[in-house]
Amino acid sequence: MYNNMTAARQAFTRESADARRADLIDATAACLAELGLAGTSVRAICAKAGVSPGLLRHYFGGIDDLIAAAYQATSDRMDAVFAAAADAAGPDPRARLTAYLTASFRPPVTDPQLLGAWTAFWALARSDARMAAIHADSYAGYRARLRDLLAPCGARDPDQLAILLTAMVDGLWLELSLDASSFGADSAAAMVERAVTALLSPSPAPPE
Repeated sequence: MYNNMTAARQAFTRESADARRADLIDATAACLAELGLAGTSVRAICAKAGVSPGLLRHYFGGIDDLIAAAYQATSDRMDAVFAAAADAAGPDPRARLTAYLTASFRPPVTDPQLLGAWTAFWALARSDARMAAIHADSYAGYRARLRDLLAPCGARDPDQLAILLTAMVDGLWLELSLDASSFGADSAAAMVERAVTALLSPSPAPPE
């Protein structure tokens, strides 16, 4: 009986610790989105999370560790969104590819707060080695999964196409996030679909 109670207390403690860490990570992303890098401080994060600065230092070595954890968590969450979109499209390779690419034009990826946090992460990735590594790993993972979706669709060079389409989707997502009235999610999805169709079409035979 006592062993069961001890195990239950330990499980509760782990869950509580995980919940506190998650709250701090969410609060950091929210501060970055609302206040930018300049306004994101230990005080601001703790106020947003409703905890004391001492608790932050208990779970993280400092604000740099917390921002890196927020970037990793945000990247992981977006990866899960894209993977779920492809899985929901069913077994058809072309439908899976389209769903994966166009998920960037739907909530939660188009959440205005995500743009604010993401641009802060990008800015830090230019000068911070740890943030740069998270950025590189995140984009490499996205392109690798995109390459794996392109291959069954008959792509002749899935590696190069993955780079091209990633850049295209990123550009459209950024414009859509900055101004949702510029062309709209449906138009963005249609542009990507036309590009994919053209890129996957077989090259015309050379004249004899």
